[in-house]
Amino acid sequence: MSDHDTTDTRKDVASARRIVVKVGSSSLTTAAGGLDGSRVDALVDALHESVFRAKGAGAQVLLVSSGAIAAGLAPLGLAHRPRDLAMQQAAASVGQGLLIARYTQSFARHGHGVGQVLLTADDLTRRAHYRNALQTLGRLLELGFVPIVNENDTVATQEIRFGDNDRLAALVAHLVDADLLVMLSDVDALYDGDPRKPGARPVTDVYGPQDLEKIEIGSTGRAGVGTGGMVTKVEAARIATEAGIPVVLTTAAYAARALAGEPVGTLFHRTGTRSTARLLWLAHATAPRGNLTLDAGAVDAIVRRRLSLLPAGITAVSGTFVAGDPVDLVDPDGRPVARGLVNYDAAELPALLGRSTRDLAAALGPQYEREVVHRDDLAVLAKAQD
Repeated sequence: MSDHDTTDTRKDVASARRIVVKVGSSSLTTAAGGLDGSRVDALVDALHESVFRAKGAGAQVLLVSSGAIAAGLAPLGLAHRPRDLAMQQAAASVGQGLLIARYTQSFARHGHGVGQVLLTADDLTRRAHYRNALQTLGRLLELGFVPIVNENDTVATQEIRFGDNDRLAALVAHLVDADLLVMLSDVDALYDGDPRKPGARPVTDVYGPQDLEKIEIGSTGRAGVGTGGMVTKVEAARIATEAGIPVVLTTAAYAARALAGEPVGTLFHRTGTRSTARLLWLAHATAPRGNLTLDAGAVDAIVRRRLSLLPAGITAVSGTFVAGDPVDLVDPDGRPVARGLVNYDAAELPALLGRSTRDLAAALGPQYEREVVHRDDLAVLAKAQD
């Protein structure tokens, strides 16, 4: 198949069996911030008709849904999304229950059960948490339930930020080995300019970064309700397509048509192949707590030979972190080349730099004969491979 054969790729969209659908706050709520039951029902009806009925037995849907904070605004008497973190968490606490209750009621009309799954980035980067999340999502899908995934806003801190659920959807799609990611917004496609201005034209297909170079991408989320915008949606599409998953971006009103493979919205064609899901999370869903500066030999070992990082290749340490935290590995010029989960506290490392693990074990004990970052906990960043 040609890379530019749109017809065949839309057939792939239509034939997808495991589908992740992301819906934003603006597609589920009123302008005042409360849940709009008719919008929720319309989305659920579209998923039932175009996936479960049209595709038959074995078709699966996982829904990544924003809206918890927005749903909590009206019950708390708030006219706008709050700025302070504590009030955002309070709104999420109130709204998440309302959101999952509404989904439960709406899916039950068609005989489908739902399961709530709340995640933070930390849940999907640490090995044990990652396995548990994967097993939970997989079992819900096997049982025929619809997992309703959202960021765990009631306890997350830096995770509550601009466009987080767009990226969450791309990473979850890779986690569950999805065939397709459909991103539903209040804009029907990616446009080559501001869609609110005359002359802006929809972009039907994106085959790679080169197709985005001349496109003016600006935020188009509704102020005061959602936090996402076109920038975060394009970034999420890049993450998914680099992992081998096609992405359709359109409005919630076109959900059924998009899932049927009709030429609506924008199709982002896959550009890469699948990689280890947990490492994708490590690269895209974590914030580094510090930096480890490497010499040229260590950079080569990490980027080209994909080896573990040993103390001998580190020249400097910065930041405050403990064992198990994500850190960036940077080259001698300070450019990040990889991100990994470190096996030492920041305070321990300076005394180990430049020394071999054999010497460290002889001087300090066998517990020091270990990698600073094991290759299984290390994600090489894409820009380091260019």
